[in-house]
Amino acid sequence: MKRKMPILASVVALTMALTACGNNSGTKETTTPAGSTAPAATASTAKDTITALLPPVSPNYQKNFEQISKDFTALYPNLTLKIEPASWEDVKQKLDTQVNAGSPPDIAFGGSDGIPKYIEQGLLMDITSTATPEMISDYDKAPLEYMKNGKGLYGFPAYMEVHALGGNKEFLEKAGIDWKKVQTNGWTYDEFRQAIKKGVVTENGKTRYGFVFAVKGVAAVDYLGIMAKNAGMPHAFNKDLKYAYTSKNYLGLLKDLRALIDDGSMPKELSSVDAGKRWNMFLTGQTMITGKGLATFENSAKTNNAKIKAADGSAVKDSIPVDYIVLPAPTFQGAKPSAATVVDGYMTFRGKKEPTAEHKANVVKAAYFLASGKVAATTNNDLFAAHITQSAKKEAANMKIERNPDNVAAVDNMLKNATPARSDIPSELSAKAIKLETEVIVPKFQGLIAGEVTPEAMYEAVKAAAIAAFGADGIVKD
Repeated sequence: MKRKMPILASVVALTMALTACGNNSGTKETTTPAGSTAPAATASTAKDTITALLPPVSPNYQKNFEQISKDFTALYPNLTLKIEPASWEDVKQKLDTQVNAGSPPDIAFGGSDGIPKYIEQGLLMDITSTATPEMISDYDKAPLEYMKNGKGLYGFPAYMEVHALGGNKEFLEKAGIDWKKVQTNGWTYDEFRQAIKKGVVTENGKTRYGFVFAVKGVAAVDYLGIMAKNAGMPHAFNKDLKYAYTSKNYLGLLKDLRALIDDGSMPKELSSVDAGKRWNMFLTGQTMITGKGLATFENSAKTNNAKIKAADGSAVKDSIPVDYIVLPAPTFQGAKPSAATVVDGYMTFRGKKEPTAEHKANVVKAAYFLASGKVAATTNNDLFAAHITQSAKKEAANMKIERNPDNVAAVDNMLKNATPARSDIPSELSAKAIKLETEVIVPKFQGLIAGEVTPEAMYEAVKAAAIAAFGADGIVKD
């Protein structure tokens, strides 16, 4: 789940650097390279503190921090889990500030796609030889692969979910869209394009759009990345490690996405729509379909519905009751479905000094505690996310949640076509791709959405930057 964080003033950065929770009490001077592994530590009764930087992973997650810390210490009386809360808006900036200062937290929650970047900075901690066989065997195999790079394991995943679209059931049916068929069989770009045209309605001088996606800031990359996976480019590199976004399919995709705005199915002011505005538009009936949507959006819609029914003033202003329907993203240019999966988790960090074997083992205990069992079951139920450990599934068996069975089946169908993890992509290539994305793709795509850059101009800019980064022989040519 990527979000753009505000730039902090230098004085705040200095303060963060001085107060960052590093491994000071559990480190030793060493010449061991960052990221190297050490033998698993034996159990120790020495006092130790593990620090964690955690955003609001689910609606109620941060409310449970005090209890989580108490439960951890009850399990490990000699250990303290010190949690630093952060908002989604500033967690990445806080983490980067601490990493740049050489004193990151022991654990930080974030997207698995950020692992290559932190490996390149030398402060991500490989826990391959420290995680116990019992911890590893608790996990479903697929999501655990996302926390790997090369042969290293850099933390534990919290959940594996699909970045889908979400529809208003009433509006879908008024537009004559067989949403159950779409949930089962998917839809092509042409089918999707015609469907959202039907969803455009003008009533009392107000327009309801067929489709709205948050694209302001870094969310633009979410939109493009989700659709690119369904356009024959599941990753930034193909299996031959050639940069994929120089393919002709990429140009075709850019043209297709721009056409949805030119059709009038999406607002011309789309470039100003952030995640909050996108959800507000959906709940107030200003769009038939929204994106990106996680399963938890069904829960959020139900919560707002209950507030409307109870005449609760905290309901979204001018909102209407919404029956939220999970929908897959369309496929482009004959490509096979490749659902965009989001695997976020608890990344494990080290400072400039090599952590002691005991501290490293304690960090692993804390990361696993957060990512499994009762903590994971409670958090994932709050998110309507699938459980990915046996221990969480066991705990969740006694926790009741109400979900639309059609939505559950739709998510299961998309997970069958989930984009597989690519731990074979070298971290240096991934880091270069992230840099290209940040410096070229994001601003150019925002320009495309705003009507200031043509698809052809953006494609040529990306191609030129890719050749500069990877060489003429390091890109896809088709």
